[in-house]
Amino acid sequence: MKIVIPGGTGQLGALLTRALLGRGDDVVVLSRGGLSAARVVTWDGRTLGAWADEIDGADAVINLAGRTVNCRYNKTNLTEMLVSRIDSTRVVGQAIAAATHPPRVWLQASTATIYAHRLDAPNDEASGVIGGYEPDVPAYWRYSVEIAHAWERELRDAQTPDTRRVALRAAMVMGPETGGPFAILYRLARFGLGGAIAGGAQYMSWIHHRDFERSVLWLLEHDEIEGPIIVAAPAPLPQREFMRTLRATAGMPIGLPATRWMLELGTFVLRTDAELVLKSRRVVPGRLIDAGFDFEFPSWAEAARDLAARQ
Repeated sequence: MKIVIPGGTGQLGALLTRALLGRGDDVVVLSRGGLSAARVVTWDGRTLGAWADEIDGADAVINLAGRTVNCRYNKTNLTEMLVSRIDSTRVVGQAIAAATHPPRVWLQASTATIYAHRLDAPNDEASGVIGGYEPDVPAYWRYSVEIAHAWERELRDAQTPDTRRVALRAAMVMGPETGGPFAILYRLARFGLGGAIAGGAQYMSWIHHRDFERSVLWLLEHDEIEGPIIVAAPAPLPQREFMRTLRATAGMPIGLPATRWMLELGTFVLRTDAELVLKSRRVVPGRLIDAGFDFEFPSWAEAARDLAARQ
């Protein structure tokens, strides 16, 4: 297959590129200037250009473009997050619409953050509660949900009748790479800093990188599936249990807890946002399970052991 990956030079793009090249696919990455193991074609993520020729005749597009969420949620950064997602999704849709031979499938990055902060029950595609108006969370958390809605709206409104469209509502992808989420959390656990945060009742949804790669490849082949798909392991955990399991994997018996104000201070220093840790992202992949997808790493203990062995 020929597969075009806009925004493919980040963490997820690198993982998918490696998996696709490994099975012999022709992969083209659209980038503003990043490096990739695949062939890279320059684009600006906003306007049609010569890069659109790569989409005409391709078998699939996997759009991962968008500013990182690992930042302070101030007005400037939130605007950049929104605009980068809307513009890139819109122009990919325009390129597909203009293609003489449009791709048969378009997988579009989205986020599990679209669901509500909740502790009582998990969210899935059928019965999940969409977030943004919970009475017991900071009002500014609504912005990340609104960004997710706007992101998916561009996909839904694209005039691409001959192309199947799937929104990947992905949880945190855990891989062995330096600087990735797992490496950061594992380092905290090894140094005894991986305790409960603000009580630790908030849920963490996650997926092992191999299951992320496998689920994307699986979705490329299953023509009967379209619309929103949660891409997450079937067993989210409260933060305190998630980190307890990781500490056990690291051989560290203790984990210093942190209060909410300590977290707020730490995230301010690190130029990131407390919402990424405090929001309870409790999602389960109902549609993947119902369709028969088989997870290689369904439990966090199994996934943590595998990833820790490669640190």
